Amino acid sequence: MIDTQGKVYIVGGGPGDPELLTLKAKRIIESADVVIFADSLVPPQIVEFAKDGAQVIGSSELNLDQIMELELNAVKEGKVVARIQSGDPSIYGAILEQMRILDDAGVEFEIIPGVSAAFAAAAVLKSEFTVPEKSQTVIMTRMEGRVAMPEGEQLKDLAAHGCTMVIFLSITRMTKVVRELTSSGYTEDTPVAVVYRVGWSDELIIRGTLKDIAAKVRAAKITLQALIIVGDAVDPGLDRGGAVSHLYSADYTHRYRKAVSGNGKS
Repeated sequence: MIDTQGKVYIVGGGPGDPELLTLKAKRIIESADVVIFADSLVPPQIVEFAKDGAQVIGSSELNLDQIMELELNAVKEGKVVARIQSGDPSIYGAILEQMRILDDAGVEFEIIPGVSAAFAAAAVLKSEFTVPEKSQTVIMTRMEGRVAMPEGEQLKDLAAHGCTMVIFLSITRMTKVVRELTSSGYTEDTPVAVVYRVGWSDELIIRGTLKDIAAKVRAAKITLQALIIVGDAVDPGLDRGGAVSHLYSADYTHRYRKAVSGNGKS
């Protein structure tokens, strides 16, 4: 157990745009004595908020033991550590093993949520992932690779739902992604958007369908840091006359508002 006033913050650094940092994340980075950031995924502009004299360390070439040694040594000296993860730490952030080590060492830590690349992608696509009568469910997943998927979570299993699907960490397997999705649930004309490095200066959006998206991705030579978003929700030609949410509908009564009748009276 470490007897110290030091603390570790696991900070969601967002998708890349420094202006998408939360106010709390920015404050923690500004006040930390040690800033350890995933420099292959988090742009350097994020750590420019670190104070003068702070130790700033990129972690792309470090393994878990090396990262945790840096954190624990800093905490022993009573320092505040900001461990910056890309996006939101809870989505493929590999933070569980870090938290276990901190717990075992008796180190106080806190998680600061961040804007996930999934939601930043929805914003740049000008899409709502939960479109009435199209999809009310969002699945966030990945293609099986070196990391095995639990039973029932293969893409072909999830495709049966036909809902909005956000696929992380799978752009290098685009052809297999398409094959899995079209084998059960989605048709070849299902809309797809691929968003590369959302929030970065070289952000790129590729739109298509499951029929042509793999060829478009190959042509763009994208091999990393891209989300694959599948479903009618990302169709740029989505029917404007389709169903709308009841939330603000004038003819829908809820706890805070009564429906308005045809004569304009409630």
